[in-house]
Amino acid sequence: MVGERYRLLDPLGTGASADVYVADDVTLRRRVAVKVLRDALADDEGFLRRFRAEARAVAQLRHPNIVTVYDWGEEDAGAYLVLEYLGGGSLRDMLDRGVVLTPTQAVHIGLEAARGLEHAHRRGLIHRDIKPANLLFDDEGRLAIADFGIARALAEATWTEPAGAVVGTVRYASPEQARGQSLDGRADVYALALALVEATTGAVPFAADTTLATLVARLDHPIDAPEGLGPLAPAIARAGAVDPTERLDAAGLVRALEAAATELPPPGRLPLAPSHRAPSVADGVDTTTTFAPARGPARPSTFAEGGVPTAVTTSAATGVPPGGPPAAAPPPIPAWPLPADAAAPSQPRRTRARRRRWPWFVAVLLIVAAGAGAAAVLLRPARTYPVPDLTRLAPAAATAKARPHFTVDVRHVRRTGAPVGVVLDQSLVAGSKHRPASIAVDVSDGNALVPVPDLSAMTADAAAAVLRNVGLVVKQGTPSFSDTVPNGQVIDWSPHAQTAVGDSVTIVVSLGSRYVTMPDLVTAETPADQAMAQLVQLGIPQSAITETQDFSDTVPTGDVISTTPPAGQQADRGGTVTLDVSKGPDVVPVPDVRGDSVRNAEAALKSAGLVPEVYGPPGFSTVVDQNPLPGRKVKRGSHAQLVAL
Repeated sequence: MVGERYRLLDPLGTGASADVYVADDVTLRRRVAVKVLRDALADDEGFLRRFRAEARAVAQLRHPNIVTVYDWGEEDAGAYLVLEYLGGGSLRDMLDRGVVLTPTQAVHIGLEAARGLEHAHRRGLIHRDIKPANLLFDDEGRLAIADFGIARALAEATWTEPAGAVVGTVRYASPEQARGQSLDGRADVYALALALVEATTGAVPFAADTTLATLVARLDHPIDAPEGLGPLAPAIARAGAVDPTERLDAAGLVRALEAAATELPPPGRLPLAPSHRAPSVADGVDTTTTFAPARGPARPSTFAEGGVPTAVTTSAATGVPPGGPPAAAPPPIPAWPLPADAAAPSQPRRTRARRRRWPWFVAVLLIVAAGAGAAAVLLRPARTYPVPDLTRLAPAAATAKARPHFTVDVRHVRRTGAPVGVVLDQSLVAGSKHRPASIAVDVSDGNALVPVPDLSAMTADAAAAVLRNVGLVVKQGTPSFSDTVPNGQVIDWSPHAQTAVGDSVTIVVSLGSRYVTMPDLVTAETPADQAMAQLVQLGIPQSAITETQDFSDTVPTGDVISTTPPAGQQADRGGTVTLDVSKGPDVVPVPDVRGDSVRNAEAALKSAGLVPEVYGPPGFSTVVDQNPLPGRKVKRGSHAQLVAL
């Protein structure tokens, strides 16, 4: 028993990294496959840490073309995975029996594998070890990809597989995988293309006698799709490009294979490997054993590709021939109950037998007629219709044009330079004949998104240059004060994460600190123009500086008398600074009032800002002299003496 729940029934096989058993889940009473990792891995803490993370991630995958992970755990004897049991064998089993698939069959299994890869890649999981032994089938021919997550955990473990165990992986490694570069989902697409070529030709492209020769052969040469593949060849060629940027991703491969399928006849039934048959709980056979994985060398196995198990035991250790286990003797046919009148001797036996046979004869005729009618319906070729050209149409118009024979599945994409809101591509080739189906269309949402670079600590000019380099436009926002960002540098920008090519990014430039200390512009007898220049240099805008003028007997004309705020206090650069500038002493010229009447002379002096004082005998009426003399400048409010007669 494993995990006190899974009863191991029989070994399916063994490989470099795991032993695999067919087992019964005694809780849910269903058949499962249990993969028990080898002892060397059980002692590798780095591998176990990665194994736990990958097992959790893979267990989230729910797709008919990916082997389902039911459970996982760790025991003293080792870590284990509980998987969906598939009884139809693997693609490796077919190839080992000399089976070569038709292009139609290859398109069928390629589509299922590509759909499973697309599902996993969209969730950030890369397989890293796609090969025929990891392409399993159930009894009905459904394909499911095995060992998601295990390849990555093994790749990052400190444990090393036995010598020669890596050969199976190398045979299907992508050029970037061979170079040791970082991988994405297109490495899985390349490996699947190699497997499809092998399935249709019986030989792996670029395979050589040594690992090094195998790797070197594919570093600079794309996969050459044989002409015999027909409509499948273009998809293989695009999936087998050396440069990953020129290679189809999983979604693109799905569309290419769907297009190829429209030009091929329906696939024949796959020549599946026979299912493994082990006694189960339902058989009433007690097969309970103490779980003890093999401690010695690995048992002989047919897992020629890195120890990945299939659903069929073909190893010498189990004694089962490569063609599968010998067929069991058919169970005895149960005796049908005799009719109620079987013992009645009133009629001859031949007459009774004839009467019993004619209802069966009628039933057989009815069954044959029904079968012929069903066959006529099933074998009648499905009607096909020309696929409309939906490109350059809005989604609503494309949906209307596709009716009534096709439906439209809209997928939103971004592509720089493409018109917005129209169909750019479609999954089914326009003009080709196809049965009613759903057409996947890519509708443009505008230019591609680019990440907005980090503009902190840049000047406005430097930030504008960086944004232009990535295809974005700079827009100046309202400058703002900052106590932490120096004057002239970028404080903030929007948006931060990403935006479409050609969009604008608004930057806010710092004006520096909001408050500055007022300098002493009075003691130094600073002229007004120099005082204003000093304030502007401190960061106070010239428009925020006002100037007033006053008379001063002590401050020379044009110099600063006082400032608001005064020297030493904080000035708000967002407010106003006032300079009070000297007009010099307040003096007035003395008017000439000689010869004027006393009354007129007094009025003239008062109008000039002076205080008149009149001297003379009684009855005076005319000014004959004055002091100060006319034309002299005196302080406003000074006294002026008049002599009158």
